[in-house]
Amino acid sequence: MSKTPKMILKGTCEEANYVRNKLIEFNSRHVPNGIYEEIILCSRNDNGEIIAGLNSAICWNWMEIDILWVDEFYRGQGFGQRLLEEAEQIARAKECAFIKLNTFSFQAPEFYKKYGYKEMAVIEDAPRGSRHYYLKKDLI
Repeated sequence: MSKTPKMILKGTCEEANYVRNKLIEFNSRHVPNGIYEEIILCSRNDNGEIIAGLNSAICWNWMEIDILWVDEFYRGQGFGQRLLEEAEQIARAKECAFIKLNTFSFQAPEFYKKYGYKEMAVIEDAPRGSRHYYLKKDLI
C-alpha cells in the first residue's frame, strides 16, 4: 500500500466525524483518563422551533464551547445566559477545571466577559476589520 495520497477531495460530514474520532482515539492513548463528550443544548419556543443553542464538548478536564447562538428576535431575553449557565453546571458536574471559547468583535465578547470569561488572546484583523477573541473561565 502506497503512502502517497492519490488525490485530496473535499470531505463529507460523515468523513469529518471519522477523522475527529480517529484523532480522539489517538489522543486517548496519550492522555490518561481522557474523555471526549459532546454537549448540545437547545431552547425552543412554544411552536417547538429552536430559538437558541449551544454546541460544546468536554475534552479531558475542560469544556470547549464551539457555538452559542440566539435567534435575533429572542436576544436580550436571557436565553444566552441560561444556556451558558447550564453549560457551566454540566462542566462543573463533569469536574472540568475551566471553559474556553472563541468569539469575534461583531459577536459577543462583552457578553462572555460579563459572566466571568477572561481574555486570553486576540487576533487583530481576523476577519478583516474585526478581532478574534479567545476567552477562558476558570471553574475551580
